[in-house]
Amino acid sequence: MYVRPAAATAAAFLGFTLTLLGGTASAAARPDTATGAGPGPGSAAGRAAVGGPVVYAHRGASAYAPENTLDAIDLAMRLGFDWVENDVQRTKDGELVVVHDDTLARTTDVEQVFPDRGPWKVGDFTAAEIARLDAGSWFGEEYAGAFVPTLREYLDRVQRNRQRLLLEIKKPELYPGIEEQTLKVLGEAGWLDERHVAQRLVVQSFSADSVRVVHGLRPDLVTAFLGTPTVADLPRYAEFTDRINPWHTTISADWVAAVHGLRGAHGKAMEVDTWIVDDAATARKVKAMGVDGIITNAPDVIREAVGDF
Repeated sequence: MYVRPAAATAAAFLGFTLTLLGGTASAAARPDTATGAGPGPGSAAGRAAVGGPVVYAHRGASAYAPENTLDAIDLAMRLGFDWVENDVQRTKDGELVVVHDDTLARTTDVEQVFPDRGPWKVGDFTAAEIARLDAGSWFGEEYAGAFVPTLREYLDRVQRNRQRLLLEIKKPELYPGIEEQTLKVLGEAGWLDERHVAQRLVVQSFSADSVRVVHGLRPDLVTAFLGTPTVADLPRYAEFTDRINPWHTTISADWVAAVHGLRGAHGKAMEVDTWIVDDAATARKVKAMGVDGIITNAPDVIREAVGDF
């Protein structure tokens, strides 16, 4: 869901009002992310503590701030959410950047800055060129000057905010070797130590091959496949991943139970985090199906509907 700028301002005010009135349940319930104490990511113990699925801020609090920017994850923090989701792609000169589309046209002013460079693919621009772009004005004037962060800049901000990261490797078929490069940047940023791996990081992709590569390179990492495999195919995915993360319209309670009935790559019951759920009725529906997590652009709305860890 993409909120128009005028609506975004009103929605942000509503989100802050709900937080001030209702408190930040997730902040109160979260374990100490500095020490790693408390339940693991999406664990049954963590969910049982507060009675709701984990709520993930999709591309940050992207209903209220420009997606995949530092502003969006800062807003998620202020709203009281530990978990943020992002998308990783690669520039022409090999820098990893945080952006969803493989073109820069929708979420930046690239067409104005580089009018003769269409179709404005991420992989056709250097990191320095992308750093010149405004990634906030399309969403609202108050975000003018927001930029497309590099993965390292993004990781440093998530770390500063004491948040956790659901990292998506986007369109890996366009960027050979991006899995190894992503792990290299994560390691250099301090995100592959025991505490981060156990408590604060999940790597996912729509590409089963990409998830399999990540698992092969770092078998200790929690991984997730984005999609809805048939029940018959689920055992094959369980060999290299821990979670199946489907679009909410494609699942049923029986399918969720089938996923839960398998042990994943780390010998634990597989989990289900569904996306993109932005309204209370759908959130309650997927909670009743037994999902472990909900990925949303409007995390405050979903928290009000189902509670969260």
